Amino acid sequence: MVSAAEQMAANTSWSSLGKATDLRNRILFTLGLLIVYRLGTFIPVPGIDGVALQEFMEQAGQGIGGMVSMFTGGALGRMGIFALGIMPYISASIIVQLLAAMVPALEQLKKEGEQGRKKLNQYTRYGTVALATVQSYGLAVSLEAGDLATDPGLYFRLSCMITLVGGTMFLMWLGEQITARGVGNGISLIIFVGIIAELPSSLAQFLASGRSGALSPAVIIGVILMVIVAITFVVFMERALRKIHIQYPRRQVGMKVYDGGSSHLPVKVNPASVIPAIFASSLLLLPITISTFSGESSGPVMSTLLAYFGPGQPLYLLFFALMIVFFTYFYTFNVSFKPDDVADNLKKQNGFVPGIRPGKKTAEYLEYVVNRILVLGSAYLALVCVLPEIVRAELGIPFFFGGTSVLIVVSVTMDTIQQVQSHLLAHQYEGLIEKSQLRGKRDGAKKRKKAPARR
Repeated sequence: MVSAAEQMAANTSWSSLGKATDLRNRILFTLGLLIVYRLGTFIPVPGIDGVALQEFMEQAGQGIGGMVSMFTGGALGRMGIFALGIMPYISASIIVQLLAAMVPALEQLKKEGEQGRKKLNQYTRYGTVALATVQSYGLAVSLEAGDLATDPGLYFRLSCMITLVGGTMFLMWLGEQITARGVGNGISLIIFVGIIAELPSSLAQFLASGRSGALSPAVIIGVILMVIVAITFVVFMERALRKIHIQYPRRQVGMKVYDGGSSHLPVKVNPASVIPAIFASSLLLLPITISTFSGESSGPVMSTLLAYFGPGQPLYLLFFALMIVFFTYFYTFNVSFKPDDVADNLKKQNGFVPGIRPGKKTAEYLEYVVNRILVLGSAYLALVCVLPEIVRAELGIPFFFGGTSVLIVVSVTMDTIQQVQSHLLAHQYEGLIEKSQLRGKRDGAKKRKKAPARR
């Protein structure tokens, strides 16, 4: 038997988008802020030698520079005010969440509800400022070392740092506004738009490599097929669920006795979505960014770091895969699916897993199930992110493309469409409630008219 909610969701069509005024305003608001972000990527940082930067990025953009520029929507390649992108905020979020899992005072804040969440968000903002300041200083020094600054010195470093930190904080504010007043997750959408904006130029460069003979037709067809298979695989895995059977006993409320029912608790194969890949990529971008712009003037430490942890290197791939696995488990058990909280909620609703006692035993069972699911989920994330890196290094493809970008684009698209459909479903519910109220008023008026006159 199909429920009323499922039937309404099946009947929801995109034609009802024009009637949902609130949803339409949210979409327009989101698009407006994303356009502001794209315009900001073309505003340059003061004191940059544009000609030297263009020549430099033509060489570095084929490999490491392309990877760094992918997450900033090309702002780093043009040294725009959003050159640092949103990565300092993501790194600060990682640090705060790690500390919240280890420091008792921060863990207590997580349990205080809305006020505790606001306090943790404030700490995240402070961490963003600190990380952006450090990264902007390293980038300014690297620009000077690479002879990309027109007037090197203290004034250039200060102006570069202030501009880049201000750009990152503005991007953080844009992301929060999109999440609160728009559609979708603002931070993910900013990264998504940056990747999408770079796709046309990457595709043109890829096809030009085939025309010039740098890549054979077999390689081009193979890469296109690999991308199609990767997208299909990501969609399948993101929709995969493990359903845990939940039973509700018979209960008595007053003089009425309600029969028990059954339901299921859906657990995604990948509960953390695209977050582990973004976390792992953000931690790997900083040394690569500084090494890229330092050029030949980089010190022995950075040169060694880049030699072993550059894209395509064995240690880079190993470290990348291990971080993805770690963040998948960490983010799932600390943010997206907490077995203790789920078990407590089931206990409060008088629900239980058949054969498992409510409370602590249910939490242990849920943790056992999710641990087994995450073996497959983390392996899937690592495979999707690492395999294109290996293929690019082995085939000698002269530009950067990675599984992380495919994963982000597909996951963010699915999440945003799901939120739009949820808004449409809510609008449909409101319309039905209004119609039922109006019908009730009309029926009541008709009954009053047909009532016999009193004598």
